[in-house]
Amino acid sequence: MPTHEEKALAFQKLHKESGCFVIPNPWDRGSARMLAKLGFKALATTSAGFDFASGRPDGTASLDEVLAHCRDLAAATDLPSSADMENCYADTGEGIAETIRRAAATGLAGCSIEDMTDDPENPIYEFSEAVDRVSAAVDAVRTLPHPFTLTARAENFIRGNPDLDDTIKRLQAFQEAGADVLYAPGPKSSDQISAIVSSVD
Repeated sequence: MPTHEEKALAFQKLHKESGCFVIPNPWDRGSARMLAKLGFKALATTSAGFDFASGRPDGTASLDEVLAHCRDLAAATDLPSSADMENCYADTGEGIAETIRRAAATGLAGCSIEDMTDDPENPIYEFSEAVDRVSAAVDAVRTLPHPFTLTARAENFIRGNPDLDDTIKRLQAFQEAGADVLYAPGPKSSDQISAIVSSVD
């Protein structure tokens, strides 16, 4: 079994190689091992898959439950694993940093932070707050004793605000804040995808 650091370095290397690679979403140890045997090079947790497999709605697991799940999946295979950490289960920079540290301690090679709130009336963090939250996550990653890949997600398209310009603005700001990977789930056309990809490094 590779060490935690070796998995983390392998995950970084995948992102630096030319072309694309696919990260499937296991929901338990068995599905993780099945996907590893199919030849995938990395895995990523799914909040929805974990919750649905546990018989509950998406987004209802506690942070402790999610971290235990991450630890389980990270140990299940030789592959690097990244985690869907939603909004890092925190409202403050200190809380975000604590979540990042705890996530990294499970054996993960990386995780994501979203600009989605837990408030259905205001589902997306205001721009400057969203950027500050990514900055807090980046600062926490830089204090870790091993590599850790941080993905910053702009959630507009899947949270009822399909604003391409705002999505690009957010991703560019997340890049400037130091995120390693940028992700905007939910665009509906190849033109939108091309615009997003061409707007960031």
